[in-house]
Amino acid sequence: MLPKWYPNRYDDQDGDFVGRHVAAIAAHGGAEVAVLFAAVARGPLPTLIDEEADFTGPWPVLRYYYRAAPTGLALLDKPLKLLLYCWCLARGYRRLRQGWGRPDLVHVHVLLRTGLFACWLKLREKIPFIITEHWTLYLPPRSAGIGRVRRWLTAAVVRRAAALHTVSINLREAMAELGATNKHSVVIPNVVDTELFHPPAQPVTAPILLNVAAFNEAAKNLRGLLRVVAELRATVPGLRLRIAGYGPDEALVRAYAADLGLLADGTVTFLGKLDHAAVAAEMRRAAAFVLFSNFENLPCVLIEAQASGLPVVATDVGGVHELMPRQSSFGQLVRAGDEAALAAALTARLTPPIVSALALRESTVQHFGYVGVGRQFGELYRRVLTPPAS
Repeated sequence: MLPKWYPNRYDDQDGDFVGRHVAAIAAHGGAEVAVLFAAVARGPLPTLIDEEADFTGPWPVLRYYYRAAPTGLALLDKPLKLLLYCWCLARGYRRLRQGWGRPDLVHVHVLLRTGLFACWLKLREKIPFIITEHWTLYLPPRSAGIGRVRRWLTAAVVRRAAALHTVSINLREAMAELGATNKHSVVIPNVVDTELFHPPAQPVTAPILLNVAAFNEAAKNLRGLLRVVAELRATVPGLRLRIAGYGPDEALVRAYAADLGLLADGTVTFLGKLDHAAVAAEMRRAAAFVLFSNFENLPCVLIEAQASGLPVVATDVGGVHELMPRQSSFGQLVRAGDEAALAAALTARLTPPIVSALALRESTVQHFGYVGVGRQFGELYRRVLTPPAS
């Protein structure tokens, strides 16, 4: 496994959805796996690179970190960081191969540097590779910022892969629009822990909304959500919004909530960074989940909400409609940025009775649980590694 994002010493939730894919494959895909990960250090390092080796877990994991500014000169540091990244992966690959053996397959999670290294392994050692892509970078409007060289390299790497896997149809189509296509293309969704996320013992009747997202205003539009909640508190007695997450715009969003008077009267509570168990507990105390994003791919939190029997109001962006058909008991979709539609949808969703929690959960376990997702990957591996009939 070659992930661009993976839980690490600086952020144990970075790429956790990749970690769940790996866990599903290891447990139910019939594959023996190892993970090789490299990233820029977010703090000082005593040497150019640092290694963390974990061979005590359910699969071997090698993590490498390299200096963010090797020389302090920007013109030199950019190519040097690319060289350090490749050095880390080459060093880790040699170590894994010595102790673990030659892999039958390389599984890239999120392009592009990971895919370039996989191409090198394919050329040098004839090891096929497949690509899993999650990144909203390829979705409009973000895709407009992809440079010509990166676009060309991405398409070239995708063509050379044995298969392209995306977590949504929407993402596959967006990549195809950029020329990144593969004749063997599959869609397998993200995976959630359906044992951890489950409905509450008793239905929630209090008007409590939950939002879990990165504090990235360009993507998540949390200030738009706060404006809607500020408007609704006059017509929905006892309305509460609980926001979990962290990120670069956290101070900005908190200050905006304070300006709207949402903190002083207790309408909004910021929960900070929560682990998965705490998020699951929050979902069991909420009446509805809300996501007012400007763009998304296939948000894991919506699947976790479904596993928790929690109805959703979300924007119709990216692959969200693949989780929530427009006519769905699971929730309601609104246009991105449409605050009036969001207010109406939230008012409707906070009026009981809402949905059958058990019906939502049953569908989630079948399609997004570890067993189902792991077996789909196992079947993909077998198809890729089985020689064509003569």
